[in-house]
Parts: sequence; structure tokens; C-alpha cells
Amino acid sequence: MDFSLYEFLQYSLILALIALLLVVVFVHVSANMIDQTRHEKEKHFLTADGKEESFPSLMDPPSLELSVVVPSYNEELRLPVMMDEAMEYLEKRQKKNPSFTYEVIVVDDGSKDKTTEVAMKYTKKYGAQKVRVLTLVKNRGKGGAVKMGTLSSRGRLILMADADGATKFADIEKVEEGLESITEKPDNMVISCGSRAHLEEESVAQRSLFRTFLMYGFHFLVWFFCVRGIKDTQCGFKLFTREAALITFSSLHVERWAFDVELLFIAQCFDIPVVEVAVNWTEIEGSKLVPFWSWLQMGRDLVFIRLRYLTGAWRLDGVHLNV
Repeated sequence: MDFSLYEFLQYSLILALIALLLVVVFVHVSANMIDQTRHEKEKHFLTADGKEESFPSLMDPPSLELSVVVPSYNEELRLPVMMDEAMEYLEKRQKKNPSFTYEVIVVDDGSKDKTTEVAMKYTKKYGAQKVRVLTLVKNRGKGGAVKMGTLSSRGRLILMADADGATKFADIEKVEEGLESITEKPDNMVISCGSRAHLEEESVAQRSLFRTFLMYGFHFLVWFFCVRGIKDTQCGFKLFTREAALITFSSLHVERWAFDVELLFIAQCFDIPVVEVAVNWTEIEGSKLVPFWSWLQMGRDLVFIRLRYLTGAWRLDGVHLNV
């Protein structure tokens, strides 16, 4: 009987190792199956009078103070509220300080509704120097939309802000202060992350036990596999210096919900300072995040991120990854 138990454990170990090997091989082989090619139509935007012009490159020197990138998927209803608040703030700030220049890039992530048409109303109202619409040919995911918008931006600083307006737009001043609080900026690289961590106790009280379990499980996976020292990796309100955006977004692979984690993982690999700042946040109806399946997908992506970097399927030039 002892021999049978030993034999069972031996076979189980062998099967587990084979399964692990297959997973590693799959993760490595599938790493380059992600199509990040930019379609020709995604390289241009329309002016207020319908003229087609080319987007600039993140490689170009900045020509504005601030770029705001707004990823939008089927947001024809929620986008106007966010845009009205953002444009009112930005216009008042520019009126108070004429040297302050900005642009808002709304990235329509292959929407099936009238998101592009709604966004274009702001281009017609404020002009294409202030509001540009980047319409993706197909749905890439939030990470892909933010990346495409960032690579097309002109700002010295680049803010990613969700289309639902869950974070009060005026809180940009808080993340700007966070950015300025970092005195040592290697090559002018720094990231300031809006954070909802201070609201966690209240959110736990309102969530079901199952959703709370998923939340803490995700936080553990983030800490274990990728990013440490950041309490809230998923808040969609992050401010980058242009230099930090260039090095992180040009290395980004994940295009869906877990992209924030890979961004911060890349930042930590390059020793880019990251500061976390508390912001006002309100849950807005109409979220595209499906609790169970989205968390499951994000958990899978976290494991894939770590394995793909460890196996060398994904590489960061000049960075040594600690296993």
C-alpha cells in the first residue's frame, strides 16, 4: 500500500511537471500572436471641417503642455458627461493661464454605437487642435486604446482618463502635485497614479463576499507576480511625463484589462519612480467590466505577463529581470 501511494505521488508529480511545461511552452509560443499593427486608417484624424490629417508621433518633441487620452468603447451615453466636465476645466485653466496648452484625444475602441460621432461634436466645437478623435478599426481592449492614443499625443505630460468620468477631472491637480513631489526624475521619467485605495474599506462593506474575494485575490496575484508597492494598479487616472510614457507604452504588450499592471511592471523594471495619489472616485453605471470573467481574464494575464518575461518571450532592452 505504501508503494502504491509512493507510485501515485510520483506519477502525479510527473504529470504536474508535464502540465507546467506545456503551459510554459504555450505562453511562450503564443506571446507573439498578439497583432499590434496599426491600421493605415488609425494614423489619421479629421479636423472640424472634415479634412484628414496625420497624427504626430510620441517620438516627436512635445508641442503642448498636456495630452488627455480617453479610451472609449460604446460610450455614446457616458462620454458627454465626462467631456463636458473635462473641457470646462481645461478651458478655464487655459483662460487663467494662456501659456497652458492641451489636447484631448478620444480613442474609439472599435465601438458599435455612435461614440465617434459624439466625440466629433467636441472637435467641431473646440477645433482639432484641442480635441482629436482616433477611431480604431477593430476593438483592441482598453490597453490597446490607451496605447494608440498615447503614441499619437503631443503633450509634455500625458494623462489617461476613463470615459465614464468616475474620477473628478479637477483631481488632475492632485496627480500633478504627486508628479512634482518626486525630486529625482531619472531622464525626466516619472508616473503619478490616481488611487482609490483609501476607499477600499467602504467598497468592501458594499460588495458581496464573492466580489470581495475576487478583489483580494487579484491584489495578491498582482503583488506575487508583477507589481509591489502600489495599492491600486487599476485606477484609470494616471499621469506620465512624456519620457516615461515613451519607454513604458512602447514596451507594452497587454491590450486588455491587465495592461495597467504590465505598465507599472515595466516602470519598476526601468526604475521609473511611481507615486500613488488619492483621488475622488464614484462608481458610474454602465461598466464594461464583467465581474467574474473579467477578473478571471486579468488573473490569467498576470500569470502570462510574468511567464513571458521570465522565459524571454517578451524582453525589455537593457533590463535584467530577477526570477
